[in-house]
Amino acid sequence: MLEQRSPETKEMKSPGAQQGTLFDKETLEQLKVERQQWEETTVRKSQQRLPERDNLITTSGVPIDRVYTPQDNEWLDFDRDIGLPGEYPYTRGVQPTMYRAKPWTMRMFAGFGTAEDTNKRFKYLLSQGQTGLSTAFDMPTLYGYDTDHELAAGEFGKCGVAVSSLADMEVLFDGLPLDKITTSMTINSPAPVIWAMYIVNAEKRGFPMASLGGTLQNDILKEYSAQKEFLFPPEPSLRLVTDTIEFGTRNMPRWNTISISGYHIREAGATAVQELAFTIADGLAYVDAALKRGLKIDEFAPRLSFFFDVHNDFFEEIAKFRAGRRLWARLMRERYGAKDPRSWLMRCHAQTAGVSLTAQQPDNNIMRTTIQALAAVLGGTNSLHTNSLDEALALPTEKAVLIALRTQQVIAHESGVVNTVDPLGGSYFIESLTDETERAAMDYLNRIDALGGVLACILNGFFQREIAESAYRYQQEIDQHKRTIVGVNDYIMEEDIRVPTLYIDRVGERAHLERLNRVRRERDNAAVKQSLENLRRAAEGTENTMPAIIEAVKAYATLGEIMDVFRSVFGDYMEPAVF
Repeated sequence: MLEQRSPETKEMKSPGAQQGTLFDKETLEQLKVERQQWEETTVRKSQQRLPERDNLITTSGVPIDRVYTPQDNEWLDFDRDIGLPGEYPYTRGVQPTMYRAKPWTMRMFAGFGTAEDTNKRFKYLLSQGQTGLSTAFDMPTLYGYDTDHELAAGEFGKCGVAVSSLADMEVLFDGLPLDKITTSMTINSPAPVIWAMYIVNAEKRGFPMASLGGTLQNDILKEYSAQKEFLFPPEPSLRLVTDTIEFGTRNMPRWNTISISGYHIREAGATAVQELAFTIADGLAYVDAALKRGLKIDEFAPRLSFFFDVHNDFFEEIAKFRAGRRLWARLMRERYGAKDPRSWLMRCHAQTAGVSLTAQQPDNNIMRTTIQALAAVLGGTNSLHTNSLDEALALPTEKAVLIALRTQQVIAHESGVVNTVDPLGGSYFIESLTDETERAAMDYLNRIDALGGVLACILNGFFQREIAESAYRYQQEIDQHKRTIVGVNDYIMEEDIRVPTLYIDRVGERAHLERLNRVRRERDNAAVKQSLENLRRAAEGTENTMPAIIEAVKAYATLGEIMDVFRSVFGDYMEPAVF
């Protein structure tokens, strides 16, 4: 459990902080007396009649006080800690007017079955008011295998769309205005190859790469601690990420070459504080790698982006976004000396918590998603995906996706929360929780540095142990009824769940395999062989691999063929056992 920060610790954070505090000493002393009298009289009488629940904590283990007053913010300096929206330290948002000018990007995650299936879903979502695309890939694609590989058996299209070659990418984005929409792609180890396919397809259709906007997830470091979809050892994997950052910096000014992802860390069982701390630690590791490559901080930092989970603890999630922006801005400006204000910005996408969805009483997931989405908006997210009610059972149906999208639209247009920027800013509770979240995250960052940095903590199992312990504690709280999950450990019903789910049939898989075989027959195989050999030389050396990958993609080398080159050069990675 995290300890609350003492006044002495707060003073160490910023010597002389009293000079800019919002409350004078005399007022605070008077409030202290009044609060003590309130607790000894009004509260005590209430407790005799109706006792309080005890040990109330956030999901990160932070104790929650009965009430918050200016005493809990006595070290708060408005300019240093809160400020105005669109200005350092960006606690209140990265844009001065936020949603008063334009709602967040509604970017619903989509991908299943064939490229044709997902292209149809993309067009449907855009027709219903979605403002950005977000692409999920199936398991063989995520692991860098073609659909006909023996390890891909039974996995076609089940957790996303199957992409085995440029021919699939051509179908996937057929008819879409790639220069007018932004596209996010959730892909990690094979990210450079999938990105190259997107670039080549766009240029074949007349959209220059410099005109393309979007985000590549591409965060390989969190795979070792959370999602486990890594292929190669950490060092060469980090090299490939750095290749994409460098290539994007030089050639694609509108593209976010990495989405540093806390989402999967949280889904693996981390607390909100751990999610924030470990994500920022990974982000700093990418910054260090790019600087080592020879890039300047203000060349690439403005295009870094982040991706966070939004779980059930409403106020803690809001505080997480606010603390994250402030902490990242301070690190970029003070540790790395970034001069461009755009380098200080933590621009982020958010997704409601898939791990919070329940198969029991699945309609309850609509309410969970609504609360989580509202927390993301009040926290100041820049784009948002809302999960569908049926995702604990299967891939979402079209109807379920529409309800999830409409959830965002109701919040944006009917709730009124978009009418002012950071409406909870100044709340005694929110500001105290924001401060505590930042402090706890910074403590973790210092521990990670002391242990040798992110790569060392991957190899020694630090991240894995911390996440496993948090996941175990949370599950114990549910099992012991210290936390109520409606429909799971309380308010249980005997029910026959009849939720229509999406089914992936074999017809689409056969069509996909026919296209893959046609590509192999009709392409210039001599050109493919030469391009793969060129890629091997680049991988064995130190040059940026992106140009060679693009060359291989243009020749219609398949995903599996390109990834096999990397496998042969870098080797496979086997995670050490962690106890």
